[in-house]
Amino acid sequence: MKPASVLVALTFHLAIVSPMSFGGFPTVLPDVRGFVVTTHGWMTDQDFTNIFAMAQAIPGPNMILMMGLIGWKVSGLAGALAAATATFAPPCAIYFCAFRLMHRFQEARWQRVLRSALIPVTTGLIIASGIVMAQAAATSWAAIAVTGAAAVAMLTTRLNPLWLLAAGGALGALGLML
Repeated sequence: MKPASVLVALTFHLAIVSPMSFGGFPTVLPDVRGFVVTTHGWMTDQDFTNIFAMAQAIPGPNMILMMGLIGWKVSGLAGALAAATATFAPPCAIYFCAFRLMHRFQEARWQRVLRSALIPVTTGLIIASGIVMAQAAATSWAAIAVTGAAAVAMLTTRLNPLWLLAAGGALGALGLML
């Protein structure tokens, strides 16, 4: 693909999936990963995982930042700006309209039904995202062990996830995660 068509393809794809990101943009990460890594080969699994980790470690709107970094990797500054905009603009427009509609009909029965129906959808999408990220991070037995240990710690303790992120970063900095 030519650089301009790469930029258009990435922007269009993000603009299509971003409105479907119930529960936040991480719910569509498997699709984005498949698009940029598997389908087009614009980056490796390791690149995708590194960008995800970096975006998670930085305060602020981390998924907009992540898509901006993916856009930067794929198509430079124009890619970063287009990807970030395609990530937040469509959902913001939809959320604005939905909020006005929900506020207008706040006592309607269909609202409770809709909210109840979205809970399992969101949960499933978040779990799928976690599985995809775990698979992408599985570059060695050490990485698999750390991912497994982090998952067990998250499920069995009330440990702040930042401690796990810091521990993983320390292991990587020491060269133990190659």
